[in-house]
Amino acid sequence: MNTEEPPKRRLDARALRGLAHPLRVRILEDLTTGPATSARLAERLGENTGTVSWHLRQLAEHGFIEEEAGRGTKRERWWRRVRAQHVLATTDFRDDPGTKLVADEYLREMLQVQQQRVAESLAAEWQGEWLGVGSISDWNNMRLTAGQLTALNEELMAVVNRYEELAAAGEPEPGARQVLVQVRAMPRADSGNEQV
Repeated sequence: MNTEEPPKRRLDARALRGLAHPLRVRILEDLTTGPATSARLAERLGENTGTVSWHLRQLAEHGFIEEEAGRGTKRERWWRRVRAQHVLATTDFRDDPGTKLVADEYLREMLQVQQQRVAESLAAEWQGEWLGVGSISDWNNMRLTAGQLTALNEELMAVVNRYEELAAAGEPEPGARQVLVQVRAMPRADSGNEQV
């Protein structure tokens, strides 16, 4: 198991355009659970194989996925996500309205994917030790400075990274399963404060 931290990839305009399509976002999301063929992805996503294959090639061309070596045949190719942490700094596109629109589209699609993950977890019939261990929290009325919000986000990410490193350090413990962790800490747009 790879215990090194994945490389960080800052998304530029070209990479963002290669990623910002609803089906590509869904394909990448599906590949988080492991490699798959275009036929398997098409079946799971309710799309036709040709369409999925085309989008897989686009994702590969932009470096988001790669063919899994030594698996499959020339006719049945297995694809996996490239191990990387994608960083999207929307401020990079402040002076490029076209790319800012693409970034906004990508972020909206990612938000829908994240909401779907939560909805599926809430709808699941958890049993045994998994019953009641999840949490949804909402602190929506804090008053912080921009510096305090930055510090809060850094501290939250440090905690998540510590557990992520623990999970990557070796074989999963018995009873371990993939978990969903979402952290959203941002200024409220409707707070009545001036937005700069």
